[in-house]
Amino acid sequence: MSTITAIILTYNEELHIARCIRSLTAHVDEIFVVDSFSTDRTIEIAVELGAKVLQNPWRNYATQFNWALQNCPINTKWVWRIDADEYIDEELGSNIKKSIDEVKEEVTGIYVKRKIVFLGKPLLHGTWYPRWYLKVFRFGVGECENRWMDEHIRLTHGKTIQVDGNQIDDNLNDLSWWTEKHNGYATREMVDMLCTEYGLGTAHEVSAQFTGADDQKLRWLKQRYTHMPLFVRPLINFIYRYIFRFGFLDGKQGFIWHLLQGFCYRCLVDAKIFELKRKFNNDSEAIVAYIKQTYQID
Repeated sequence: MSTITAIILTYNEELHIARCIRSLTAHVDEIFVVDSFSTDRTIEIAVELGAKVLQNPWRNYATQFNWALQNCPINTKWVWRIDADEYIDEELGSNIKKSIDEVKEEVTGIYVKRKIVFLGKPLLHGTWYPRWYLKVFRFGVGECENRWMDEHIRLTHGKTIQVDGNQIDDNLNDLSWWTEKHNGYATREMVDMLCTEYGLGTAHEVSAQFTGADDQKLRWLKQRYTHMPLFVRPLINFIYRYIFRFGFLDGKQGFIWHLLQGFCYRCLVDAKIFELKRKFNNDSEAIVAYIKQTYQID
């Protein structure tokens, strides 16, 4: 029987951590929570539910997850990447367990469907569902690519398969929290897009292919998006997803999501890029030097 370890990164996730762990318990052999020194009951709840907890200072998601791969005493053949505000449905758990027992050695990664629930409603249109992400992989074969935003798992070798079921992203915090969180995301997205624009830290990343898997296609589209005009591209993104890809079919929640995430958030990213470029008078060498020094990017 093949075995599997789940890795969950946390910081003040007492609202979500029990739901996440309970959804995994019947389907994985070990659960590691790597915490960034939470000040709430996250650790207490995780330990009560049988998870093993390690702590490490936070820099960004990629470095924290890769630290977990290197420092958690993982004794299983497979690893499952899951966020604290996510959980899996029974179909996915059962199918993953069955698949890792049956796949050939050449299969090193498994793509699963991610479903976003926003303000209590699943977002099933606007290109948000189904989206397939590589969440399960053989231990020692995969790592998180070193990006500041939209990090994917990169495999060193092997083939991948898809398994039915859903990994559900359902954050229970309110919109005030969501807005504050996305302000931080916008800074990370600014760094990520400038790194793409100036070719910084792009080695060892998921390959960008329009005809590839969803993560490869998204990376290809994001590279094209990066070269579109500031403040025009958020509007195009909103119109495309909300109107042409039927995001409006998800009702009021769909409208709020596409307005906030697809337009306002993207405008904030562009504003931060505009601000930084203006600060250095569009001097690319000065901008690159600032990014390297501030965010420790090679």
